Amino acid sequence: MPEKVSPGPLRGNPPPREAVCIHTRKVYDSCCEKECLRDLRVYLTGTSQSILESAINVKAKSAELLWTSIDVEPITYNRGFFTVDVRYFYKVVCEAFCGVGRPKTLYGLAIFDKRTVLFGSEGNARIFSSSYSCNALDLQNPERSNLPVAVVEVVDPVVLGCRMEDSCCCNSAVDVPADICGCFDDDLSIGNDGRQLFVTLGQFSIIKLERDVQLLMPAYDFCMPRKECAGSSEDPCALFQNFQFPVDEFFPPKECDFVQNQTGANASNCGSTQNGCGNCGCGRLSRK
Repeated sequence: MPEKVSPGPLRGNPPPREAVCIHTRKVYDSCCEKECLRDLRVYLTGTSQSILESAINVKAKSAELLWTSIDVEPITYNRGFFTVDVRYFYKVVCEAFCGVGRPKTLYGLAIFDKRTVLFGSEGNARIFSSSYSCNALDLQNPERSNLPVAVVEVVDPVVLGCRMEDSCCCNSAVDVPADICGCFDDDLSIGNDGRQLFVTLGQFSIIKLERDVQLLMPAYDFCMPRKECAGSSEDPCALFQNFQFPVDEFFPPKECDFVQNQTGANASNCGSTQNGCGNCGCGRLSRK
């Protein structure tokens, strides 16, 4: 009896057992973006706004992506193409220096709007589903249109800088969802009165348009897990013996370690003295 095929790289290229039809999402178009979001207005909380009024200098600390609002609309007279409008909501943390003493922490919300055009193909089918819908008395899910699904993948942005300036009335009002306001301990100051804080962020993102499709795929067998689940009855000391020693926690990596990870350099290049990495000991101590 031939050996069962496990998920992972194939060895010996065994023939598939059957062709199966699967329902999945196919990516029709995608784009990646490296953007510098310059001078985004930060809507501070009420307490942070009062601190900013007496600040003599500010310094950015961090930014966290809270949520994205995504809207997909077809483009007139350009069949198969769609606009993808994305609104990003960031929680920004800064420090304000008000004279002698420790800096005070500022919290606020920054918003960025982006539009891109992607190909999403066409589909005129009316889609229904019998999947269970919470709080709907187990009724059939309502009909939905055959628009493609937009997927946005983003990492937390890099804070590049911040600045403050006096009141400016040119900023328009923004509509902040209640769930976003709930991420702050105080109400946000949306108006244009008083000083204003601006932040510059660096963002990496990928935007995709996907559609539900049926694909014919080769199949080898049903995927049955082979690893047993580790139970709580296992000896904790025996389980601890399987942990690797945390070398990096005791010996922080040097610059050459980061360079090698990014360029794929091997241990034979460790003798180089460029950037002060001579005799870095890569061949003696593995950080993998």
